[in-house]
Amino acid sequence: MENPFVYDRYVTGKNFVGRKADCNILANLLEAGEHVSIYEPPKSGKTSVIQQTLYNMRAAGKLFAVASVNLFNVRTVEQFLIKFGTSVIKPLYSTPYEYSDVISKYLDGTHFVFDAARFASCDEVISMSWEPDAEDMVRMLQLPGRIAADRGMPYYVVIEDFQNLMFSDDYEDVFKAFETVLPLKDRNGAAFVISGSQVNAMKFIFEEKKCFHRMVEHLQLRPVEDREIIEHVVRGYLSSGKVIDRELVLGSCKLFRNDLWYINHFNAICDTMTRGYLNESILMEALKTIISINEPRFLAVVNDLTDFQLSLMRAVLDGVVKFSASDVIEKYRLNSSANVRRVKDALKKKEVITFNEKDEPVILDPLFEYWISKHYFERP
Repeated sequence: MENPFVYDRYVTGKNFVGRKADCNILANLLEAGEHVSIYEPPKSGKTSVIQQTLYNMRAAGKLFAVASVNLFNVRTVEQFLIKFGTSVIKPLYSTPYEYSDVISKYLDGTHFVFDAARFASCDEVISMSWEPDAEDMVRMLQLPGRIAADRGMPYYVVIEDFQNLMFSDDYEDVFKAFETVLPLKDRNGAAFVISGSQVNAMKFIFEEKKCFHRMVEHLQLRPVEDREIIEHVVRGYLSSGKVIDRELVLGSCKLFRNDLWYINHFNAICDTMTRGYLNESILMEALKTIISINEPRFLAVVNDLTDFQLSLMRAVLDGVVKFSASDVIEKYRLNSSANVRRVKDALKKKEVITFNEKDEPVILDPLFEYWISKHYFERP
């Protein structure tokens, strides 16, 4: 029987829960030729929203092409350009002859070439004959738009883990190339969906440095409503003849802050523990299991924190929002207001916390928040 609680991959169709408004907004932006940024914590549903939006657009009869570029393992500009070009070319062309022809047509005069031996060994359509220069970067980023213009249909390029470009010493050169290409909007051209899982790194790019200012529309994903999650979970259990109390599901929504990845993983564990009614004791055992699975990761996080950083985490859990107040500094032994700023910046760089529009701290991972409170700090 198909697992009703999918957590090991992105979901579309009947497995997609909520966020209809987000999908509609993204579809409208793409159809208008706008570039979009989405930055949310890992496993928060970014890819599912993007793919469900494209699914809905196809179902509505829209014609377009899509390229997906995942930068999770990219550390240099050259790696980015090779991966980007390969990802853009392969969805629309299929033979070595076509690969060579498209590079000659659209990337003539650059340092990009088609190397048959490299393609055979590494499946890379793009190779470099020399170190890339600024013109190479611009021409590569123009590639989707030029292909789209010739084919007479939009080309949507989804870039995942965009913040990883900052691992390269020359990332600002790539950003300058993007700022050359992004303003060239066209309904029959290319639109970029720029996605990132490191929230603070993406905020640094788009909000602090203000890169691509007024060139990219930010889509902030809304939390999935309790009601939609409860219906999803109850329906999932009913499909296998099992029953769960709605109040118990609501409790898990609060614990996981409506994070569907955690909720699906948690309920997939619960589903293996009974053949009938799910009670509170089963849910508590499942909670122990999911914590056990994630605990090595959580331990790695806290082992990388200094005493000052752990003290500030205590303050966050206590609901403190004004960390530089003298009584707060004294109570949590934070030393000074200057030290508070350094500690806050360090926790942001480690992607442990972020700050919302009211400058209030938010622990990014809901299960980590529960674990560090109950297990590490042993709070009641």
